[in-house]
Amino acid sequence: MATTDAGGEHVERPLVTPEFLENRRYQTELAETASGDHTLVCLPTGLGKTTVSLLVTAERLNAVGGKSLMLAPTKPLVQQHAEFYREALELDDEDVVVFTGEVRPDDRAALWDDARIVIATPQVVENDLVGNRISLADVTHCTFDECHRATGDYAYNYIADRYHADAENPLVTGMSASPGDDEEAILEVCENLGLSDVAVMTENDADVAEYTHDTSVDWKRIELPEVVVEIRDAINEVIKDRLSQLKELGVTNKSSADISEREIQQIQGQLRDLMNNDQSEGYQGMSLLAEIRKLRTAVTYVETQSVESLRRYFERLKEAARSSGASKADQRLVSEPKVREAMRKAESYDDLHPKFRQTRMLLAETLGIENGERVIVFTESRDTAETLVDFLSDHFTTQKFVGQSDTDGSEGMTQTQQQETLDRFRNGEFEVLVSTSVAEEGLDVPEVDLVLFYEPVPTAIRAIQRKGRTGRQAEGRVVVLLAEDTRDEAYFWKARNDQKRMKRELNELKSVAGELEARLDQTGLDDYEDGEGTASSGTGGDETATRSGDSTGNERGSGANKSADADSGSDGQAGLDAFADDPSEAADGDEGAAEVDSEATTRDEGNAGTAGEGTAATTDDEGTVASAGRDSEDDPVEIVADQRELDSNIARDLSTRDGIETRLETLAVGDYVLSDRVVVERKTVADFMDTLTGGDRSMFEQVGDATRNYGRPVVIIEGEDLFGARNVHHKAIQGALASLAVDFGASVLRTSDEDETADLLEVIAGREQETADREVSVHGEKQSKTLPEQQEYVVAAIAEVGPVTARTLLESFGSVEAVMTADKDDLLEVSGIGDVTADRIREVIASDYEP
Repeated sequence: MATTDAGGEHVERPLVTPEFLENRRYQTELAETASGDHTLVCLPTGLGKTTVSLLVTAERLNAVGGKSLMLAPTKPLVQQHAEFYREALELDDEDVVVFTGEVRPDDRAALWDDARIVIATPQVVENDLVGNRISLADVTHCTFDECHRATGDYAYNYIADRYHADAENPLVTGMSASPGDDEEAILEVCENLGLSDVAVMTENDADVAEYTHDTSVDWKRIELPEVVVEIRDAINEVIKDRLSQLKELGVTNKSSADISEREIQQIQGQLRDLMNNDQSEGYQGMSLLAEIRKLRTAVTYVETQSVESLRRYFERLKEAARSSGASKADQRLVSEPKVREAMRKAESYDDLHPKFRQTRMLLAETLGIENGERVIVFTESRDTAETLVDFLSDHFTTQKFVGQSDTDGSEGMTQTQQQETLDRFRNGEFEVLVSTSVAEEGLDVPEVDLVLFYEPVPTAIRAIQRKGRTGRQAEGRVVVLLAEDTRDEAYFWKARNDQKRMKRELNELKSVAGELEARLDQTGLDDYEDGEGTASSGTGGDETATRSGDSTGNERGSGANKSADADSGSDGQAGLDAFADDPSEAADGDEGAAEVDSEATTRDEGNAGTAGEGTAATTDDEGTVASAGRDSEDDPVEIVADQRELDSNIARDLSTRDGIETRLETLAVGDYVLSDRVVVERKTVADFMDTLTGGDRSMFEQVGDATRNYGRPVVIIEGEDLFGARNVHHKAIQGALASLAVDFGASVLRTSDEDETADLLEVIAGREQETADREVSVHGEKQSKTLPEQQEYVVAAIAEVGPVTARTLLESFGSVEAVMTADKDDLLEVSGIGDVTADRIREVIASDYEP
């Protein structure tokens, strides 16, 4: 980077708008460091991390050329960054392009080619990379905002792998105010993003201190009213009862209601062992454990949120218990006398949680007595957020700020609504913003006088993000409401201790930066610099496992590799290499392929770029994807994946393999197309069992569509313990498998996990396209059902009736009309129809329609 500005009120740089950016020495120093290497930039919230990234981007575009990619986890944050970049850089507005799911994939592909700066949600870029719509080859600077998210399966990890592999001149900047709770967590982020340098500024640094102000943190202890305690105790009694039943099964010694999630997982593991041994106690215990989880959620609502939130939760439980295919756990739960007692008390309780009154008092003090202008109230629960808005609006001008997804009984906010709400808050049009976690990270929320935590959060990162909304231009205040003798206290002390440790770690990080870089070097991250593009280029498959978090290392390989390994064993089995396209290649496998692991958060983060965002790409008029034929052995093997399959890792994994080209479509038939005759319908064991036990989607209908469109339909059932996963008789499962093979003519194949499924897809596609020289063709329409199929479909649509039972009913009664007019006694005479199913059929058919 150019030399640091010496003095002066504003930054003067090529491409930077003159007299726009205040010249802060700590920002220019951090930018200079980040311009020289792949760097993690740590800077307290509100001190301009985005400016640091922008200065690096301006330097790279001016000196190296190419384009810049900036990734941010939420759509509002993407829009905010785009506005800042357009103002701060001397570029045409159309040179700075926003990529979110609201932009059509075909449009994104065209915009990418002409853009100089792309600012995007990571899921959209991930989709476009998997679908081969964009290339990272000419991206000369890639910024990962809020980079502490680069753990587990988050899209940042896959994009970083692809960027280091594909870019001709890569430079990565990771930015966060809170990169991790400890040194190991920070190292994990650095490894996942390929960072080899760390630049840290804290509030204690002289250049930073003049731009920060003290933020006091107070906590207010709240005593629960007697009625709320009675409701909680009634629910806890049921938890104790269920634990005593589990104790009789020999899977726990725990008897108190304050059981932890870790203890629940230990019990779950023991119950799985019982299920694997086909012991009915395992299924019984799993049902009890499901009740305990729901009851613990109810306790959390009544203790830490509000009785109103608990009432809403109870209503959802009752709806679930009344729905078709309701679990026995749900049905037992809502009929349990003590739970019904708790419901009655909650419904008759005419007051709100005492936290509501405390919130109102603190707002009156801040906005009235102290003449404050703005307050943010954070809460974990959308139910609580909406109740708070109703309550506070009687006294203050109040608006909610929630994510984009709709939940039971609650509509999300569109991106436009989110932006308009922030603009109005910034302009002083209302005083109080009540927000879920969507406003925690990075958003340029205006300076506020008070940040109120309606409840503590259990992680230091989230607590720091929330606190960062105040104390920027003046002294700020943070208040945490804490219900006594509840899990609020545990969360509070955990986050408090984690924050102290994180602050200590960051200060230590500054002093041991050289040691940290040495540790990063040991992981092989410098191999990114040699142009090979994968972390495994230096030391082999083990480092691929380190990069991805996949402990299988170089054992994954391909299906052909596994066949070759079996062939070389000592059992004398011969001929397996005949199934590989090239036996010599089969022995080598594909150890250099970058691997990606999969996660997602369940917080209300605005549905920031879901896997299926936007409109899928379309095929040409003939439905043929890519080339019409395979003219040479160098042509890649093509695999077309349905957009919705990005919920798994399979398409991502395949997109990183040599010789594989993935494309994304919204497929009318199947999940993967491997040739003009092979389509694959993938089902996890859970999906498969859902179909047999009354799930919404009909596997048989989907496979029927595949059979009518493709000559060789394949059903892959993925996962372990097919016959022990649910309390379903093994003959019912075998009957379904037989129906798929015999009635539908589908090949049914089993895989243990996503890795094995990806291997199998690669092998089948290779055999079809390379050995059989077949084209890849998407047959884009579901064909019309035959009359018998339509009749089966109508009857199967009735709740509790699946395709097999529908056939039995039609064979017994002879027509749809006869099935519909049959009384209960006639229905009970049909094999496989019991009281519950017969009652449900009559209820659906005979009840009055009430929309």
